[in-house]
Amino acid sequence: MNRRVFLIIGILAILIVGAGIYAYNTSTQPETTRLIVSTTTSLEDTGLLEEIETAFEDKYPGVDVSVISGGTGIALQYGERGDADVLLTHDKNREEEFIESGFGTNRTEIAYNYFWIVGPENGPAGIRGLNATEAFSKIMEEGQNNPDEVKFASRGDDSGTHAREKQIWERTGVSYEEVSGSGAWYIESGRGMGETLLLASEQNAYTLTDSGTFLAYTNEGRIRIVPLVTTGDELLNVYAAMPVNPERHPNVNYEGAQNFVNFLVSPDGQEIIQNFGREEYGQPLFIPISQGLPS
Repeated sequence: MNRRVFLIIGILAILIVGAGIYAYNTSTQPETTRLIVSTTTSLEDTGLLEEIETAFEDKYPGVDVSVISGGTGIALQYGERGDADVLLTHDKNREEEFIESGFGTNRTEIAYNYFWIVGPENGPAGIRGLNATEAFSKIMEEGQNNPDEVKFASRGDDSGTHAREKQIWERTGVSYEEVSGSGAWYIESGRGMGETLLLASEQNAYTLTDSGTFLAYTNEGRIRIVPLVTTGDELLNVYAAMPVNPERHPNVNYEGAQNFVNFLVSPDGQEIIQNFGREEYGQPLFIPISQGLPS
């Protein structure tokens, strides 16, 4: 044989061996399955979910986590339609309704922090030292009397934060419908928490926020409003995970969803939550449920 024939045979041999190695490698790789997590904006905007996602995929290398970020209302809609496998939300009443209606199999609390009422440092409504209900009443009173100086920015997006805002307004003895239509002092952003904080800062307005997102945006120097009311049972903010019911939606990745929930409350998952933000913000942004809810 001449040199050219030897060269062709050599190339074919390399290709055959390479194809065999490739086939072997691909056949031994675990099949990748997708896990769709529909979450509140706070868990995404703070960066906590990204850290959890990385750790979960390291433990389950055959799973590819995809995150859909929106308010709790949007997350629940995804779950009801079967467009997500597991939900991370923070509105207990609607979560329990979701389970009772057969859309989810169980509700597992994973962490908590607090809602804060934040606003201009000079405090034109004078709400320091008040509880949340008293503060809302004072903001509305001062806003109606002086809408140029006192404003309130609402998410207005059916999120968990918006739901809590409505609950606090109801406790003041005024319906949410009355509040939302009571004048120019009340602004509805229709946006997520981060964007609503930016709007409140631009307008020198008050707003209700989860503490984690507020600390993240403050650390980035993006807002100039400050925490004014930060304690009280009515501001407790509990996050829960719910797998979507496979009996309602057979297409969901229920095994992956339950593994994800189990990971969140495992020692590894709870440690990630406990340490997240401690170095960067000087305090954790969320408190793991393993430490127990405040009494």
